[in-house]
Amino acid sequence: MKKLPNIKAVDLFCGAGGLTHGLVRGGIKVVAGVDLDPQCRYPFEANNDATFFEEDVGTLTADRLRKLYGRDGLRLLAGCAPCQPFSTYSRSGRNPRYEQEWPLVSSFGRLVEDLKPDLVTMENVPQLADHSVFLEFLSSLSDYRVWWDVVDCAKFGVPQTRQRLVLMGSKLGARAPSLGEGSHVAKSVRETIAQLPPLPAGGIDPEDNLHISSKLSPINLKRIRASMPGGTWRDWDEELLAACHRKATGATYPSVYGRMEWDKPSPTITTQCFGFGNGRFGHPEQDRAISLREAAMLQTFPRDYEFVPKGGRVVFDKLGRLIGNAVPVRIGEVIADALVNHVMDTWREAA
Repeated sequence: MKKLPNIKAVDLFCGAGGLTHGLVRGGIKVVAGVDLDPQCRYPFEANNDATFFEEDVGTLTADRLRKLYGRDGLRLLAGCAPCQPFSTYSRSGRNPRYEQEWPLVSSFGRLVEDLKPDLVTMENVPQLADHSVFLEFLSSLSDYRVWWDVVDCAKFGVPQTRQRLVLMGSKLGARAPSLGEGSHVAKSVRETIAQLPPLPAGGIDPEDNLHISSKLSPINLKRIRASMPGGTWRDWDEELLAACHRKATGATYPSVYGRMEWDKPSPTITTQCFGFGNGRFGHPEQDRAISLREAAMLQTFPRDYEFVPKGGRVVFDKLGRLIGNAVPVRIGEVIADALVNHVMDTWREAA
């Protein structure tokens, strides 16, 4: 068994722990997660041997981080700054100043410059690359060998059509770590969630309170029964159409009120993935939207990943946000593999 390097990570904007869980699976020790959302504490700490700190990354200091890392090991600063400014789900109610400044990405860059960790990784929306704040972030990595690309997560074992920007930087060796092109055959919805017990709309698995589906109104129950996997609302009879579908602008939303297909990856899991009318989030076979557990598994969280305490209240919008905003665990794992292999390669080259 190969000896793994002692890499210690702090996960900024850690959320429910998707990136952390993947890094740990890939052989990296995560010592802490930082997030301003108190809802993240339970899932982060219940599933990971790391401490959650409810703090604002915008006011976090490098001195604070140094104390979390301790004295030994290589330091990895990791994270995914919230991407709401470029959400394609809703463009209403945005703060133009927030869009322009991307303050949390800038805070990440500031901490890199002040802390000077050995390794850096960031995951974010592809649109980030088109904005000046990304160039500013890259300038904070002037002392690093840097690789970044927009990756198709399905090629790395995530059962979704999910595109994400992944960046890695290193102060070690002569080359940057890299994910490469990805070589996985796309994993399907069937392979990921078919083994879960069936549910009616509004039902809950007595053995797993996260395997719960939202209720459907009588009209939406008729709509999902008229929906074919991979089809659209254009397949429905006239009386089932919603008012928005009857407008000319409705033609631009063909994927709302859709079912997933068993033998293809799912669409991108969003914060509203528990609602049938919010995208192609209908179960391929059962007359309901996917459950929160199914959404989490499509985000490659393990089936037993805990999001609420036993007997705790399940709130769809809060847990949907944690699941939809998470870095898929599998992406964290392949990032960890790349960083570990990079460090080991530098050892061999130096020997």
